[in-house]
Amino acid sequence: MARLAQTAGLTDIQQEILSTVRDFVDKEIIPVATQLEHRDEYPQQIVDGLKELGLFGLMIPEEYGGLGESLLTYALCVEEIARGWMSVSGIINTHFIVAYMLKQHGTQEQKDHFLPRMAAGDIRGAFSMSEPALGSDVSAITSKAVKDGDEYVLNGQKMWLTNGGTSSLVAVLVRSDEGHPEGTAPHKSMTTFLIEKEPGFGEVRPGLTIPGKIDKMGYKGVDTTELIMDGLRLPADRVLGGATGRGFYQMMDGVEVGRVNVAARGCGVAQRAFELGVSYAQQRHTFGKQIAQHQAIQFKLAEMATKVEAAHAMMVNAARKKDSGERNDLEAGMAKYLASEYCKEVVEDAFRIHGGYGFSKEYEIERLYREAPMLLIGEGTAEIQKMIIGRRLLEEYRFQG
Repeated sequence: MARLAQTAGLTDIQQEILSTVRDFVDKEIIPVATQLEHRDEYPQQIVDGLKELGLFGLMIPEEYGGLGESLLTYALCVEEIARGWMSVSGIINTHFIVAYMLKQHGTQEQKDHFLPRMAAGDIRGAFSMSEPALGSDVSAITSKAVKDGDEYVLNGQKMWLTNGGTSSLVAVLVRSDEGHPEGTAPHKSMTTFLIEKEPGFGEVRPGLTIPGKIDKMGYKGVDTTELIMDGLRLPADRVLGGATGRGFYQMMDGVEVGRVNVAARGCGVAQRAFELGVSYAQQRHTFGKQIAQHQAIQFKLAEMATKVEAAHAMMVNAARKKDSGERNDLEAGMAKYLASEYCKEVVEDAFRIHGGYGFSKEYEIERLYREAPMLLIGEGTAEIQKMIIGRRLLEEYRFQG
């Protein structure tokens, strides 16, 4: 991969970070990823290694003990990690969405309390908007917070928490009608709460239960869970930003970071699939020559490489847009949509190149084939991305008649 997915204009520090991460991926992740994935085993040794590298503090400001790096640096690190094993990138993604939301929207007390320990990796973050019945319709959230003196009482069920069990801090979006009269738009009566809990499963604090891991087709190793709140009491100072009614906007800001992350994951998985495909094509022989010498395979490789390059370029553009302080929902939506779709296609082509061996669990491409579909739905489906893109295009190209 000396030529594909290169990024122009990186600083020496960024190049050094990426070189370190790539070396870690090649030595510590790729050799064990498939074995751990087949056992659905949490990669504790890998996570400890990422902690030693300081990656849990990559985007957290230096004043809180982090490295203070950009979203671009983070996205490029995610791309490298997902190239090794996508589940590991999921472990740090939710952590950074919560850290980003705290950095952008938290009170000074919340930043001082959480960010230094998040930078050190001592607190791991998770977040949740989804619920069992709502899918992509965030406005249909039914989980609710009710004010009771100096506290809030939370009730409801949340779904699809990545790091739900291993995390110790969860940002949860719920309805909070207090201070918002009847008829208020749903997105203006939502609040993000910061819930501290013990890692593990079962009742992890009074009123809060993590039932157990959801068994998944792919994306194994990382724990994906439900979260059940039944009379969970939280002090008012655990409202993100200190005021109710802002949760939807805070979460959407975090999700823009998440969409760049999912795009980066798609790029990383697609890169690995291309590496596996082009390598196998030069080892397998049919009709007296390498299958790489057959025109049909060369066409596949050409299409795969072009998709890897295009997805990477769009992901980098979306990250740089966010880093500039500009609105990037259009670019993030495009990058997430294209990278996830192209990832699926590149993985399938690599699977086809492997022929019958691609169906064997002995070959790494089998794992990638089960992992790629998650990217089609994570942080919003393709249909949601196209809706966002379409609306933003109509804003940008409003007819002046």
